[in-house]
Amino acid sequence: MSKLLGLDEIGQLAPSGHYIALRIGFAFPMEEINELRPDWVSHYTKQRFALFDPVLRWSYANVGAVRWSEFPVDDPKGILAQAKTFGMAYGVSVSVFDSSADAQRSFASFTRSDREYTALEIKLFQAYLTRRHNDTAPPTNLTKAELEALGMVKDGKRLKQIAFELSVSEGAVKQRLRNAKLKLAAKTSTQAATLANQYGLI
Repeated sequence: MSKLLGLDEIGQLAPSGHYIALRIGFAFPMEEINELRPDWVSHYTKQRFALFDPVLRWSYANVGAVRWSEFPVDDPKGILAQAKTFGMAYGVSVSVFDSSADAQRSFASFTRSDREYTALEIKLFQAYLTRRHNDTAPPTNLTKAELEALGMVKDGKRLKQIAFELSVSEGAVKQRLRNAKLKLAAKTSTQAATLANQYGLI
């Protein structure tokens, strides 16, 4: 097994499904991967389990990893017992948090039906989530001028209008947007503006 997991290995280690939420800001994650069974997702949503879910409560309050069988929090709705009937008899949750200015959290759950996760597998999940969390960290090298241009793109302003309002040439605006796209690994200015907005930079 490779030291750093990829999506194929995640699928093999979590045959009953997995859920990953990357860089949760005020309410929503920057990226969400939901590979849980659709019938479980439907049941979970209809029952409004999110408010009572011990997995979510633990993930928001802790850093590290825990097997579902070892949860230190109450489960008044019996959510984990119900998850077992959908093939998720064994699970592990992982939570990562950084204390930077944006103070964002990522968490994930991995499930299977046949056995508990080993300590090594849990460490691999932690390494995977930590890597994904760090890889999606907002860049810190965008200049004020680049962010200003991206903010205007987000507001739907065209190149000529941005140049006029900033009292610079269109070429200068293009260069700022080119630099911003490079730093954000974006293909278009609109995508760069969307990413900057998701990061809370604009």
